[in-house]
Amino acid sequence: MLAYRHAFHAGNHADVLKHLVLVQVLRHFNLKEKGWRLVDTHAGAGGYSLEGGPAHKRDEFVQGIGRLWGRDDLPPAVADYVGLVRAFNADGRLAQYPGSPAFAHMLKRPQDELKLFELHPTDHKILASYLGGEPGVQVRMVDGFTALKGQLPPPTRRGLVLIDPPYEIKTDYARVLAAVREALERFADGTVIVWLPQLQLLEAAQLPQRLKSAASPAKKGWMHARLTVGAPDAKGFGMFGSSVFVINPPHTLTSALPDTLAWLAPALGTGPNARPLVEIGH
Repeated sequence: MLAYRHAFHAGNHADVLKHLVLVQVLRHFNLKEKGWRLVDTHAGAGGYSLEGGPAHKRDEFVQGIGRLWGRDDLPPAVADYVGLVRAFNADGRLAQYPGSPAFAHMLKRPQDELKLFELHPTDHKILASYLGGEPGVQVRMVDGFTALKGQLPPPTRRGLVLIDPPYEIKTDYARVLAAVREALERFADGTVIVWLPQLQLLEAAQLPQRLKSAASPAKKGWMHARLTVGAPDAKGFGMFGSSVFVINPPHTLTSALPDTLAWLAPALGTGPNARPLVEIGH
């Protein structure tokens, strides 16, 4: 598990979807003055260089944020997300990509809290150096799944849990499901975002359906938003899309995301298989 480094995948199509949704949820939270708490179970390093090192070895960002960087026809939600990536790059070049903690920190107000958990020692060290000293931010090198129970419910009763493990080991799928159930048991009206890879793997195919059942205690239902960008390789391997499962989604997200994903699918897709899927349930 500790071999995974998100730096190899920073800014790819999956990050675009995950971070676009995260930004829109936090924008909604910021419509009210009352503070919120974000619990990020797999926070990563917080930011990633795209000009050298791991990200440059695969250049996955070229088919993700790179496809959006120079366009002037972005839908509002996409323009908002890209604008924050631009704010993270002071000189106007796409040289750095912000991780989830960076997006949250850019949208955080003095009354808000970030609880960031990362087990990888190198990524934790980078994240702690970047945000560990910021007011209202806590960075800990512990298992985010285990730490979750101590963070809910937040004192303000306004909060978001972001769960996006690497899924490199199959037990992650079961732990995600258990974490969602525990989060809703402690905080039934809290918002939970689960990121899921789209793979030709039984556990990956089953998880959305299992999350729908686990979301039954949620007071505002759920939304499953998938962005398919291609197809698996000839042997059936490879991630050919991803999705986010949002429990208690804000109404601003459910109303805007279908049209946004309909635009994103051809923008980030690599062939005829590119397509969006949005399901909403209660």
